[in-house]
Amino acid sequence: MTRIPTLRQLARDILSCLPVLLGFLTIHSALAAAYIVPSASMEPTLRIGDQIGVIVPSYGLSTANLPFGDALKPSSETDSRLFGHLPHRGDVVVFRAPANLHQTWIKRVIGLPGDTVALVHGRVILNGTVLPWKDMGSTREESRKNVWRAAERYEETLPGNIHHDILKTSQDGELDNVAPFTVPASHLFVMGDNRDNSADSRVSVADGGVGLLPVWNLQGQARAVLWSWRDIGRTALVL
Repeated sequence: MTRIPTLRQLARDILSCLPVLLGFLTIHSALAAAYIVPSASMEPTLRIGDQIGVIVPSYGLSTANLPFGDALKPSSETDSRLFGHLPHRGDVVVFRAPANLHQTWIKRVIGLPGDTVALVHGRVILNGTVLPWKDMGSTREESRKNVWRAAERYEETLPGNIHHDILKTSQDGELDNVAPFTVPASHLFVMGDNRDNSADSRVSVADGGVGLLPVWNLQGQARAVLWSWRDIGRTALVL
């Protein structure tokens, strides 16, 4: 005859499994994770629906990496990461969105602490130097899923000869001019590669953007497109 377990036995069995479950969550959080790109803000590098692989400990670990990290943000933004170090300019990073810590966003690092940043007619001026652009020709931007509009593609070069492509749909949009400022300590200036369709560091947190991104918010570095249902040829694309 099969015995029906008591509530006490069930509770004991569940508790005995907790270390295994917590171990899995810790390994997943500490080593790697996968995310689905929800928007067009990183086109042409990433497209809507791309599944990306993220190396979590790229910049050390913080409570932002924990499943309930939105409730564990430190009061001070200094010394908020274990084994922490800064990203490189040009890294594609995932992070808890400052405007909504329940959400994970993805952008590219442009400015590091101490950098002076400005934008004039869409061109980034980093520490007094205009980032070079190379016109790569006309293309299309998927502004929303299955909604397309004309765009121009450029290759932008960061210090250290770091190249990445960007999209522009306007030559003098509302986000194309930013007065010079210095990135403060423990913060980053990040931008979407789709420069006219990205609520990034040019947009304040109060207006739903990233603002200057606290280093605490970082969850890892995006390294590759693991899978793309909409474009199989992008699968295993290294970023």
